[in-house]
Amino acid sequence: MTSTKERQRAAAKARLQRNMAAQATRARKRRQTQAIVGAGAALLLVVAGTVWLATTIGGDDDKKQETAASGLVQCAFTEIPKENRTKEIKDVGLPQGQQASTGVQTLTMDTNLGPITAKVDRAASPCTAASFTHLASKNFFDNSKCHRLVTEGIQVLQCGDPSATGKGWRETDGTGGPAYKMTEENLPTDKRPAYPKGVIAMANSGQPGSTGSQFFIVYGDSQLDPNYTVLGTITGGMDIVEAVAKAGDDKAFAKQAGGGHPKKEVVIKKLTMSEPQG
Repeated sequence: MTSTKERQRAAAKARLQRNMAAQATRARKRRQTQAIVGAGAALLLVVAGTVWLATTIGGDDDKKQETAASGLVQCAFTEIPKENRTKEIKDVGLPQGQQASTGVQTLTMDTNLGPITAKVDRAASPCTAASFTHLASKNFFDNSKCHRLVTEGIQVLQCGDPSATGKGWRETDGTGGPAYKMTEENLPTDKRPAYPKGVIAMANSGQPGSTGSQFFIVYGDSQLDPNYTVLGTITGGMDIVEAVAKAGDDKAFAKQAGGGHPKKEVVIKKLTMSEPQG
């Protein structure tokens, strides 16, 4: 027969085994719960990271798409360092960076010979149109002369230098502009000729990103390389330009860029840009 002590030891051992089994079961369940929670947290981090990356990486593209959809563009106007400015530079501040890329404007030059007008499509050259609008609002072009006429090779009348003022012609005419430069746009790379009669385009130094305020009116088809921003098209006053061309030039720039001061003087008394329409 089994003694009482043996029965007690057997019962105690059984209780211990049951307790150990229960503890093992609880520990296993805790590990399972922790694993589930950990996996969920990891998944949440992955999802959050993916959303963050998509927002961060795709943010610029989304903003660009939103900007384009809203009819706005971001323009880059690079300020000329003060130590690099000559006395012919006229500082009237910088245009705003964000500009409208819709609508049509009318450019009007009230000259001593009569009005000259042009159509400017902001969808084609939004930043250049914005620059012109800014400069016109600051009276930048007022009382300046069209300083260069070319009648051989190309047929253009060049204006837009605020330093080409006063009595007589100056040796520095053609070197003036605003205190900033901008990148060329709306280049007629697919047009032949690139600059037909009636085009108004922006002059530059020949280097990329050197467009300022100077512009030229084409009064006869010109075989120029498509390196100059097309601003718009002349809608009125071409007869004035043709009369100036007929009078000829003084060949002052013949050894440099060609042409010279027009013998028939052209003074831009006032240049304005209308509000965009359409």
